[in-house]
Amino acid sequence: MVSYMSLLIYGVGGIVVAGMALLVAFQEKLVYVPVLPGLTKSYPITPARLRLLFEDVWLTSSDGVRLHSWLIKFSPDCRGPTILFFQENAGNIAHRLEMVRIMLQNLHCNVFMLSYRGYGASDGYPSQQGITRDAQAALDHLSQRTDIDTSQIVVFGRSLGGAVGAVVAKNNPDKVAALILENTFTSILDMAGVLLPFLKWFIGGSTSKGPKILNFVVRSPWSTIDAIGQVKQPILFLSGLRDEMVPPSHMEMLYAKAAAHNKKCVFVDFPTGMHMDTWLAGGDQYWKTVRTFIQQNVFEKGDESQHKGNGMYSINHLRMFLPSTL
Repeated sequence: MVSYMSLLIYGVGGIVVAGMALLVAFQEKLVYVPVLPGLTKSYPITPARLRLLFEDVWLTSSDGVRLHSWLIKFSPDCRGPTILFFQENAGNIAHRLEMVRIMLQNLHCNVFMLSYRGYGASDGYPSQQGITRDAQAALDHLSQRTDIDTSQIVVFGRSLGGAVGAVVAKNNPDKVAALILENTFTSILDMAGVLLPFLKWFIGGSTSKGPKILNFVVRSPWSTIDAIGQVKQPILFLSGLRDEMVPPSHMEMLYAKAAAHNKKCVFVDFPTGMHMDTWLAGGDQYWKTVRTFIQQNVFEKGDESQHKGNGMYSINHLRMFLPSTL
C-alpha cells in the first residue's frame, strides 16, 4: 500500500513538474504565433493588392516599441463607424485582408488593423502587457484623428483579439462606442486545460474547480471573463458552434458574465461556424447581424428604446433572456 501511494504521489508530482516545464519554456510559442509554418514574417499582400484605399500608420507604444498598422477606408470622406480590429494569435494582418475587404462592402465602414508587437512589420516581442500597450496606442491614435468620426469607434476582436478588445473597451468607456467579440476564450488559463488536457486539474481560470497550482507560471493569462464583466458599452457576441479551437461554451460564459450587469448585450450563434470561418459560414446573416448591432448601438446609441434588455439570437430562432435566467 505504501509503495502504491508512493508511486501515485511521484506520478502526480512528475506530471506537475513536466507541465510546469512545458509552460515556462514554451508558453509564448503556444499563445503567440506571428509566423505561420512555411511562411515568413513579412506581409504576403498589402491592401493595394486588393485595390483598397489605405494608409500606412506607424505608432509608438508607451514603452517605445514601434508598431505598424493599416487604416483602410471605405471612401476618402467616409464618416461612418471605424472598426478597430484585433486579430487572432496566428499570422499577421495581411492574412485578414480578404475578410476586411468584405467587411467594408457590407458595413460601409473604415477598418484600422494593428500589427501587435512581434507581428508583421512591428518591432518587439509579444506579451500580454506589451500587446495591451499596443492596443491602447492604436485607440489613442484613432481618437485623435480628424478624418474619422471618433464617436463611432467600434472594437472588434476575434479569438485572442477578443481578449485584447475586452481590456481596451473596459479601460476606455469614453473612447469605445461598442465591442464585438467572436470565438473568444474565457482565459488562456482555461484554454491550457483544453489544449493540454493532462494539465486541466492543475491550471485554470475563475471557472476552474481544480487546485490551479500552475497558474502562477502563466505570463499571459488573458482573463477575458474578468474584463468582460466590467465593460459598460454595448457588446455583440458572435459564436461559431463548430469552433474546433475554443469551446463554444466559453462564449456562452462570457455572455452570461457580461449580461449579468450590462443591459446591452446580444448573443448570436452560427451553427456551421468554425474558429476562423464564422464570418464566411454565416454568410449574409453574419453581416446583417453586425450591421444591425452597429446601427442600433452606435448610430442610435442615444435612443435607449432601440436596445432595451438583453438579446440572445440564433440563426434558426430567437431567444430572449434576462440576466437572472443565465
